[in-house]
Amino acid sequence: MRLSAGLSLKPAHLAAAEESDADGLWFEVHPENYMVDGGPRAACLDRLRARYPLSLHGVGLSLGACATPDTAHLRRLRQLCERLEPALVSEHLAWSRWDDFCLPDLLPVPRTAEALACVCRNVSIVQDALGRAIAIEHPSHYLHIAEHEIDEPAFLAELCARTGCGLLVDVNNVHVSAHNLGLDAAAWLDAIPAAAVHEIHLAGHSADPVLGPALLIDSHDTPVSATVWTLYQRLLTRIGPRPTLIERDDRLPGFEVLMQERGTAAALLAAAVVPARAMQHA
Repeated sequence: MRLSAGLSLKPAHLAAAEESDADGLWFEVHPENYMVDGGPRAACLDRLRARYPLSLHGVGLSLGACATPDTAHLRRLRQLCERLEPALVSEHLAWSRWDDFCLPDLLPVPRTAEALACVCRNVSIVQDALGRAIAIEHPSHYLHIAEHEIDEPAFLAELCARTGCGLLVDVNNVHVSAHNLGLDAAAWLDAIPAAAVHEIHLAGHSADPVLGPALLIDSHDTPVSATVWTLYQRLLTRIGPRPTLIERDDRLPGFEVLMQERGTAAALLAAAVVPARAMQHA
């Protein structure tokens, strides 16, 4: 099935999701919620998989850590992939584990040559274990890190070149980071290698409750903003259509409201074409 625009799956929307018949629809889940042997969660996902393609978007591999990925976690992920045969598998460029401590956050990675080598090693371990390429999502940024040696697009491009992985470009992350750090979001999107982009995420953001609009938070609890839609169209114009997800994790509206946003993305994807220059120079 052709992947157009998809939605992040929430339990509250499961019944409506199973009844939908939109062309090109797909659903994303966090695999950590489904690494179980049987039970109602696994059964729900199996039913959905019978009708729609799925994407597994991991949050627990800690690819940016000095240590290699946890072998037990990776084994369960491989088993889930074998059962569901997901159309897409992705993870975050972040770390969340230090020795025996696991943290409930996706923490930033200093973009140094040493860190790049660690991330490349860890991505390669994951891809070898799964027998497939994965896509890596860049984070949202909230502060300047003095240790950075490499700009983010160059770091991501080198990661893809060394490992054969792809990129998950989160346009809201780009906008939030550019706003918070005083960067150019359009220039960031223009610098990413087109051929490396496997997937796109769109989400909403909110102003920090203390600092207000001076600091934007990647909250996933509001509709996609007009600015992010504009940046998304710019990216599609350069690279052509890619599977696109509407992410919503909090203050959930009804399923039909999310499907309206999903419809906007699907229409933009249908109108997008692959520019010849993107294929020649990506």
